[in-house]
Amino acid sequence: MWAHKAWTGTFFPASTKAGTELAAYSTWCETVEGNTTFYATPPSSTVERWHDETPEDFTFCFKLPRTITHDRRLRNCEPELQEFLDTMAPVRSRLGPVQIQLPASFEPADLPALDAFLEAVPNSFEWAVEVRHPEFSAGGDFERPLNDLLAARGVDRVILDSRALFEMSPVAPEEIEAWERKPRLPVRPVATARQPLIRLIGNRDPEASHATWARWIPKLVEWLQAGLEPHVFTHTPDNVGAPPLARQFWSDVAQAFFEASGQRLRPLPEPVTADEQLDLWDDIRVAGSRTERAEPDRKSP
Repeated sequence: MWAHKAWTGTFFPASTKAGTELAAYSTWCETVEGNTTFYATPPSSTVERWHDETPEDFTFCFKLPRTITHDRRLRNCEPELQEFLDTMAPVRSRLGPVQIQLPASFEPADLPALDAFLEAVPNSFEWAVEVRHPEFSAGGDFERPLNDLLAARGVDRVILDSRALFEMSPVAPEEIEAWERKPRLPVRPVATARQPLIRLIGNRDPEASHATWARWIPKLVEWLQAGLEPHVFTHTPDNVGAPPLARQFWSDVAQAFFEASGQRLRPLPEPVTADEQLDLWDDIRVAGSRTERAEPDRKSP
């Protein structure tokens, strides 16, 4: 997500108008998990606005519409897929892996449908698959064929890590809802292509969330040293404090990477803050250009 009412006037400028939050968000983080497209393919005019509100090096990792993944279960969905890809044309150069989030009922017996779908999709796009059936996360006879399929197709795997969420009993309504809806699956850090996607679900305590998420840092450093480009998305049940939480995690990874390799990741942009004005995207672009880019110029997690 890139819009949250609690962020305006707290992290984003108070002048940020509803529907224009992406411009401010893109100064806090350099990638976003586009969950909005899961519910419906947006109008082309909306996608054009997303292009205008973000810099050239910003990355969208959109989800395929649920009509394709949940209703059609990847079968007989060619028109819907083509409509989605055509609509994304304005931000084509800014697309990271397109996420194929599958329902928990999509089981090992459905792997032939996934294979046929991946064979048919354009290879000019990057793709990533998230599975939620428990047998795909248990290792052995069911997970191995999935990983082999993705590796053979050059497709990334989305890994959801909800351990921090379930380490703390829920109190607030948002936490109770997250406990009921988020998968509770074993975490297996596997990269099947070049851009693995990690979704970290925290709890209401930022320090406790960071302590659990820190288990990922050695693996992320390993992947970065191998030339991979991981995307990491950090969430909490209410997401109220998410922007600085994400930047802190990035800072921890960047420091560990520097200590291991002697190289620096490209820095995040300087964020616009609550006491600044957000009148024109040109103002943000100029402010962001003052940040010196460090080598190597690879995408930060």
